[in-house]
Amino acid sequence: MQQLSDITPKEIVPGFSGRMIHGASSSLTFWDVKKGSVMPEHHHVHEQITHLVEGQLEMMIGGEKYMLSPGAVHVIPSNVPHSAIALTDCKIIDSFSPARDEYR
Repeated sequence: MQQLSDITPKEIVPGFSGRMIHGASSSLTFWDVKKGSVMPEHHHVHEQITHLVEGQLEMMIGGEKYMLSPGAVHVIPSNVPHSAIALTDCKIIDSFSPARDEYR
């Protein structure tokens, strides 16, 4: 067992710092995102489920714009291009399957 607060955050892109937990076939990331930070468009083999806990986040997913507010959830299928802009400071939980080995 671990405490989330004991996991050292990793900054993946400027302003996106995540505490990551990995199982054999999935990863869970708890993000702290600073207002104005941009996650450039990218895609990956992993299915991603995003849950916005706090803040306002604008996402482009498969060419469609989504405005996420607290409580929003969105499934991003494998290999679908997506990006994000934090309109405020945000707290986000992302689930990935299979595991994000490059984040270990």
